[in-house]
Amino acid sequence: MPDRRCQGRAAMITPVNDFDFFLGNWNVVNRRLTKLFVGSDEWYSFPGTSTCHQVFGGGGNFDEIDFPTLGFRGCTLRLFDVERREWSLYWADSRTGVLGAPVAGTFAGGRGDFYGDDVLDGRPIRAHYIWSDITPDSARWEQEFSADGGQTWESNWVMEFTRRP
Repeated sequence: MPDRRCQGRAAMITPVNDFDFFLGNWNVVNRRLTKLFVGSDEWYSFPGTSTCHQVFGGGGNFDEIDFPTLGFRGCTLRLFDVERREWSLYWADSRTGVLGAPVAGTFAGGRGDFYGDDVLDGRPIRAHYIWSDITPDSARWEQEFSADGGQTWESNWVMEFTRRP
């Protein structure tokens, strides 16, 4: 018999709505590492604005982020896999128009952890996205990469979100 906890109004108490906190409009302070996998501790900052909309009654959402000082936009599609009971997150940006490989995972204890395989400059890496410090008016997203199969991780992008009125 199928698990009906993620259908209709009953879904409100299940993980299908984990990303409801992110719906709406946000100001974003971004920090990115200037060089990856060389031990750099030099970061640069830039602004962004983001808008997130729900799809599938909470079983997914889509956000678009504008980086006005960098001259491009990005978007993330998040979908909840009812059978596996986990989220898949897909990124694309206007520089390439290519939907990237997904990261997948779940929330536990107010934190979301999402992992996936990717390629950076022609070499395979592991990617890890972390959602944390979630309140009604703020949230933090962090990206880290591993070049050694997940034994060590390097944080390379942090976004601090503040809700816009």
